Amino acid sequence: MSRLQHTSHGWAIAHNKAMILLVTPHQEVKSCREKFEAAIGEKLELAETLRQATERLRSSEYTVVVMDQSLADCEPLEAEAVLQHAGTALPVQVNFAISDSARVIRELRAAVGRRQREERVLQEAAQRALSSELREPITAMLLSCELAMEVPNVPSAAAEQIRSVHRLARTLRTKLTAS
Repeated sequence: MSRLQHTSHGWAIAHNKAMILLVTPHQEVKSCREKFEAAIGEKLELAETLRQATERLRSSEYTVVVMDQSLADCEPLEAEAVLQHAGTALPVQVNFAISDSARVIRELRAAVGRRQREERVLQEAAQRALSSELREPITAMLLSCELAMEVPNVPSAAAEQIRSVHRLARTLRTKLTAS
């Protein structure tokens, strides 16, 4: 789960600990939960059925949803419901009947890495869009303040307010060009 947070370098996406939803009825896979969490460094939640997975997806946000291929094949409508409720979670299907834990770990690492790269790209695009969108209004604000400061006989309280707005606009421009 991510949220927008202001840092000293501008706005950034703050990452909470990622959560992966693992959907499988196989007891052998569920018994490997701690091994998966240790290998990947992410919290893993389990759902035994696709219906349970859909309910969890309605109430929590996940970075990756790993579905057992056998469940998806047996219950295609329920699998579709899981995908519809996955939100921004990256869906991955694994055939646990033929996949060993090393392969599952590789799949999970790849999915988490892909999700993190996508978030970085989206964050950079959002920063560029925000910077581009605000550049012209800030320039207009700076010019207006400079013109207002040149007006003769402006009361000192108003002149101080204009200088204050001018300083704020310069600070904003500096922050936008830095990000």
